[in-house]
Amino acid sequence: METSPKKLTFLQKVAKYFKRFLFAMVLVVIAFFTFIYYVPYSEGFRSGELIKISRKGMVFKTWEGEMSQGISGAQIFKFSIANKEKQVVSDLEKYQGKYVKLTYVERYRAFSWWGDTRYFVTQVEEEDSPFVRPKQNSEQ
Repeated sequence: METSPKKLTFLQKVAKYFKRFLFAMVLVVIAFFTFIYYVPYSEGFRSGELIKISRKGMVFKTWEGEMSQGISGAQIFKFSIANKEKQVVSDLEKYQGKYVKLTYVERYRAFSWWGDTRYFVTQVEEEDSPFVRPKQNSEQ
């Protein structure tokens, strides 16, 4: 006697395709988060006077800061600091109110547990302010 292949019922077919669809959706979500986390939109530098650094948030505590890039705070650059960047937070606290150069990475998107902005500072250096000129010796 010859055996025929087992025929699937309609519900078994639906379950089989639903499992495949669910697996594909999980892969898409993983790929999306991996892309957002590892691929930066841009990288760069900004200089200005550091005017604010704070740790805020109700559920997710994040480090946030502001830097004035113009005279009298006309142009404000808002940024976040990743929680793993302990040295950056320490440097920012040390340079509060001084002229600094920030190295940052801009992400395509930020999630609430990362910070409020898409700009994440990775390094801080103190610089001389272009607005404050050293006093000239009048005996010259």
